[in-house]
Amino acid sequence: MNETIELMLSHRSIRKFTEEPMSEETVRTLVACAQAAATSSNVQAVSIIQVQDPERRQALAGYAGGQPYVASAATFFVFCADLSRPARACESRGGEFTPGMTEHFMIATIDVALAAQNMVLAAESLGLGICYIGGLRNNPREVADLLELPDQVYPVFGLCLGTPAQDPEVKPRLPVDAVLMQERYRSAEQADELVASYDDSLRTYYATRTGGKKNSSWSEEMKALVGKESRPHMREFLGQQGFTLK
Repeated sequence: MNETIELMLSHRSIRKFTEEPMSEETVRTLVACAQAAATSSNVQAVSIIQVQDPERRQALAGYAGGQPYVASAATFFVFCADLSRPARACESRGGEFTPGMTEHFMIATIDVALAAQNMVLAAESLGLGICYIGGLRNNPREVADLLELPDQVYPVFGLCLGTPAQDPEVKPRLPVDAVLMQERYRSAEQADELVASYDDSLRTYYATRTGGKKNSSWSEEMKALVGKESRPHMREFLGQQGFTLK
């Protein structure tokens, strides 16, 4: 075990921040760390929009479902999958950009996730707290219009950063054996046994954290999440942004 691994294993989402501002130097360093992440074929299909204007922050907090920490964090970034820049580069050299390719969409979205997690690790190494905001996809059209996103760009998620004003416990994850498999996919029966054990652990965590007010398990959360449609508007929105997927 080293400091880097200990840092990674101590990750928590922070939703309360102090009023301590973040310097421009720190912001630029964190963005440089995000850029240092692996990127498929050097496409670098990521754009990061820092939003500091109070009115824009409040609007984004509302679009994300009324999450107040979007407005109260020291800074807020919107991570965008960006094929607009490589498309223009292609055309500047006499090429013709091919829009709507599923593979290009996947490359851009994966690049965003890798870059954001690089930024998160760098931020947490500086003692900062973070919280991903996937809720921006509740109202992607409004977010895109607010940020004036062009064709071939879409907001994947937001990221709150700041000095933590809380110290929550680390939420337990699925056991390693539920995720790590050898040679072939694990049988459903074995997988279900591992999930049942995790359900018990997560139920205990919630009970302890909330003083017995929350009684839930991972399987129950999955019933609520994947047991219904999730943001079906995203397909139409992505098509509007040029991600027709073929």
